[in-house]
Amino acid sequence: MIRTVVFDVGETLISETRIWSRWAERLGVSAFTLMGALGGMAALDRAHSDAFELVRPGVDLAREEAEWERDDPHGMRNTFDAGDLYPDVRDALAAIRAAGYQVIIAGNQPERAYDALVAMDLPADSVHTSDGWGVSKPEPGFFAKVAAVAGHEPAEILYVGDRLDNDVLPARAAGMRTALLKRGPWGYLHAERPEAGAADVIADDLHALLPALDGLA
Repeated sequence: MIRTVVFDVGETLISETRIWSRWAERLGVSAFTLMGALGGMAALDRAHSDAFELVRPGVDLAREEAEWERDDPHGMRNTFDAGDLYPDVRDALAAIRAAGYQVIIAGNQPERAYDALVAMDLPADSVHTSDGWGVSKPEPGFFAKVAAVAGHEPAEILYVGDRLDNDVLPARAAGMRTALLKRGPWGYLHAERPEAGAADVIADDLHALLPALDGLA
């Protein structure tokens, strides 16, 4: 039976709309242009960084981020806060936790995202980031960390994310149960692929998870 539900962050709990919009402004293109390029990369199974290269050839993202921090040290830049939470997050996580499941947040995020997530005081037992762990999805080591902090066997863990490549398929390979969330460009695109059948659950929103957990016992 499932004992732990683990949530990805970007486009699972956090809407990245405002982040991408600020990046578009920084790069000097419209939000529509950058988001369209990101959608194209998602459809082509290319990294989101390729969208940046497309609209700003030769861009050095590390240098750009450093210059952005220098130019706007107190701004949001490419970070998020409670205003970026999807509206179903608090209630859905609270309901899952109240039903007796351990709730963990663990995704590919920089270390500063840890502080942002903790500050939101979400109904979760623990919060973890890839930078904090020193290993990122889809590496097996990331999912080994998930199992270690959960303290349960992989088969007793449901990993929830919006991507097949980073979430569903590697979590399944690690022996976990999986839920694919139709949220964000990757979520909608990946839910249409034959490989989506590898997910135990395909959910339209986070509220659909608690009823689905009974069927995974």
